[in-house]
Amino acid sequence: MAGRRLRLPLVAAGLCLSLAPAGAQTTMPPRGADQAPDALRPLLGAWDLEAVDQPRRCTIILGAETAGGGRQVRFPATCRRAMPILAEVSTWTVTAKGLPVLADAQGKIVLGFDGSGQTAVLQAKGGDGRDYRLDPKSYPRSAKSAATAATQAASAAQRPTIVDSGRAPAADTLPGRYSVMRQQNREACRLVLGPGSAAGGRAAFEGSCQDTGLTIFDPAGWRYSAGRLSLVARKGHTTDLVFENGQWRKDPAVGAPLLMRKLP
Repeated sequence: MAGRRLRLPLVAAGLCLSLAPAGAQTTMPPRGADQAPDALRPLLGAWDLEAVDQPRRCTIILGAETAGGGRQVRFPATCRRAMPILAEVSTWTVTAKGLPVLADAQGKIVLGFDGSGQTAVLQAKGGDGRDYRLDPKSYPRSAKSAATAATQAASAAQRPTIVDSGRAPAADTLPGRYSVMRQQNREACRLVLGPGSAAGGRAAFEGSCQDTGLTIFDPAGWRYSAGRLSLVARKGHTTDLVFENGQWRKDPAVGAPLLMRKLP
């Protein structure tokens, strides 16, 4: 009996310790927050997502780690049952206005939030017709670092562009001949995208190419998903492009520029 009386407090203490880390996960900014771009820092960490006029609420964590075309977003598995719309969410990113966007694995927007700022309650209309709120509560955030205009522009250039796949060119319009440029209206090479399928298609230079970087890359195929065109090198690595102003542009816009315009 004495042994049992001694064990009971220990078991109770063990239960308390096992519950503490779960709550503690939302009390500090996520890992990598101090190294994240300034545009992300005020958003990183925990938020309360709730369905308006519904008794449904879930705490989600916007992480700093990259995932697909955005950043990691985490929430308990039970949230998918409480809010089925979260079953579609795989990543998150930020708009030019500094507001968060929850997206699926293909980069399609699931919940795009709008509001008066990063520290206010944000609003979104879901594809299920319901209204949602994203509440920052008093969860801690990482402060922005002092940055010059040049570093801010460089950080913005490194972020993938959010693509509205509904307005992007149809996949069956992509095969054909393209003028490949490093500078606007200055052709470096010509590239042919062959007929495609759901998995993509072949790609090859038309004639010789005098651009060293492009010949080293050596495009051999292409893929298309959610409005993003990927050129596939012969060795398997890829370069992504987005459609803007009637032509394709390398995205993110880091390193050497790359533009492609389809020829008649």
